[in-house]
Parts: sequence; C-alpha cells; structure tokens
Amino acid sequence: MSQNTQVQNNGGETDSVSIPNAVLRLHAEQQFAEELAELAKQDTRQRPPNWKLSPWAVRTYLIGGKLKNGFEVAPKYIGNARLIEIAVATLATDRGLLLYGTPGTAKSWVSEHLAAAISSDSTLLIQGTAGTDENAIRYGWNYARLLVEGPSTAALVVSPMMHAMQTGLVARIEELTRISSEVQDTLITILSEKTLPVPELNTEVQARRGFNVIATANNRDKGVNELSSALARRFNTVILPVPDSLEEEIEIVDRRVSSLGKALELPAEKPALEEIRRVVTIFRELRNGTTLDGKTKLKSPSGTLSTAEAISVINSGLAMAGYYGDGQLNAGDMAASLTGAIVKDPVQDRVVWLEYLQTVVKEREGWKDLYRACQEVV
Repeated sequence: MSQNTQVQNNGGETDSVSIPNAVLRLHAEQQFAEELAELAKQDTRQRPPNWKLSPWAVRTYLIGGKLKNGFEVAPKYIGNARLIEIAVATLATDRGLLLYGTPGTAKSWVSEHLAAAISSDSTLLIQGTAGTDENAIRYGWNYARLLVEGPSTAALVVSPMMHAMQTGLVARIEELTRISSEVQDTLITILSEKTLPVPELNTEVQARRGFNVIATANNRDKGVNELSSALARRFNTVILPVPDSLEEEIEIVDRRVSSLGKALELPAEKPALEEIRRVVTIFRELRNGTTLDGKTKLKSPSGTLSTAEAISVINSGLAMAGYYGDGQLNAGDMAASLTGAIVKDPVQDRVVWLEYLQTVVKEREGWKDLYRACQEVV
C-alpha cells in the first residue's frame, strides 16, 4: 500500500511522489484484503442480499480457520465463537446490532471487522460524543448553497447513515450511549421503518436491502445516556465480556502487539511471552480483586484495566526499549506506562498500586525487577 503526496522539486515545480506505507492505520478491508478475497473465492454458501460474504464466511473471517485449499485465516476475535455467530445472524435480519460491554473488550474492533466482511466498507462511521447532533445521523446542509439556492438535493450533505441506506451497506455508530437521548431517538424511525424522511425536500430515503446498523456502547464512562426502551427494542444486544482465561488474554495481547509493532515499525524485538504474562496477570488480579490463586484479596483501582490497556502498556514499553534501551523489553521499559494505566486517581489508585506492589509483586518469585522498576516511578 502506498500513498501519493505533492512535493516541490529543486526547480520549484510540484511532483507527485509515492510514499509506501504512509498510512498509519489501514482500514480492516484494506489490511486483510487478501483474506477477504480468498474467502469470497471459496465461499459457495448463500449470502444475504448485498452481502459480500455469507454468514459462514463472515464468522470464519472473525474467528479464523483453515479453508479447503489450505489458506489460513487469522482470528480477529479470540473468545466465544457463539457471540460472533449471534452478531452475524442479527445483521442478516431487520434488527440492529448493539455490541455492549466494558471499555476495552474489542467492541469497536469487532464492529469494524463485521462491516468490512459484510460490506467491504468499514468507513461509514458516526462517532458518538456529547456534542453529536441529529445532523451527524440524518443529514446536513451546505449552508452556502442553501442560502443561494434554498433546499435542494445539491445542497444536501449526506451522512454516513444516509449513504449506508442508499447503498445497502452497514453503518457503524461508536459509543451510542455518549450521544444525548434526544439524538439517540433519531434512530428509531431508521431502525423500525428503514426510512429517513427529508421533510425540507418533501421526500425520503428508503433503505436498500443489505442495510443495517452496528452500534457500540458501555456503561462505565461518565456522561452515559441510557437508551430509551423504544430504541433498545430495535437492537439485538450482544455483550462482549473480558477474556475468560489468562492464556486467552495473553494470546490477544500477543497478536495485537505484534500487529501494531509492525505497523509502527518499532525497532524493539518482539516481547517475550513472559513479559506479556506479567502485565496481563497484574491487570486480571487487580480487576478481579484477588490473586490468581485466590489466596490474597486485593483492592481494585478505579480504571477498567482492559485488554486494550494491556496492549498499550506493552507497546509503550517496546517504544522505550527500542529507542532508549537495548531493544529487548524489560521491567524498566514497562514500569512507567504500567503505573500510568493503573493509577488514574492520583490518591486512591496510588494507594492500591503501592499495596499491590508490596504484598504481591515484591513477594512473587522472579518479579523483583518489576517491583524495583515500579517503585522508582510510582
């Protein structure tokens, strides 16, 4: 993948130069284009209207597996395959899909890959915030043209939702519960009637077959707006849990760290699984309020300590190791980012972290280096 950019040559003229790998993060349908193409070639099962792949192939793309010709599809979601099957089956019906769970449980990741596999386009995205208004979901106006021409099709600014309806694709809404309740309810007509009225033009947009909506939401952040019962009924909710086991979470972190490390071109070596295991163990113990063996009760910090944050800690450590160390990830490289991930409240969380360091990390065999490194930055 390359990207063209305009630069001036010595004569002051503008040349077009191709810069390979200039994009920091490719969309899912670009990054995994080979897998999607191979699945499409091998996929002989029935596809819902306007789907690029059958539900079987979408599940295989998300969960991973080996095709008949030996081609290996890497897993995008490591966890309960039944949850992915329910999500895919929901999108084949007339109900929207709501991916629900605590922060860092791969809701956005799953949403993106579902849209990529079904529509070959994961970019029809509406980011929910406290400031998101109805125009972001319905449509907007080019006010310069509106003032000159009045309401017209040319002055209409098509939203990702309207585009998805017009083309029969999947639209995504991130952090639905961050949007105010009044704006959320804009979706009721879209989800129930599959219609988006445009009263200014005395017309409407009717959704083409294949259109659906994937929304993500969590109930842990401040400023969460609960869905009205009318809107909630129009979604089928799939709760994405934290990884069931330590080994499962380690595998998720290892895969994502490897992928991100290549994309960011970090100069450090791939981290040893033991370092990943230590970070994941700390997160799971503090998250659950007890050590893995169940012998010691612990206080939990205010943060979520999600798998996504564990990935961030390891990546930050790799950057430190690559640019300021010997290229091999060690306790000193991770200490600052690990402490930062745990200590969100400088008073309460610091007490919890210090107590954990004293009672667990200091006494655990082979963890003395991590104890000393964290003590220096806490």
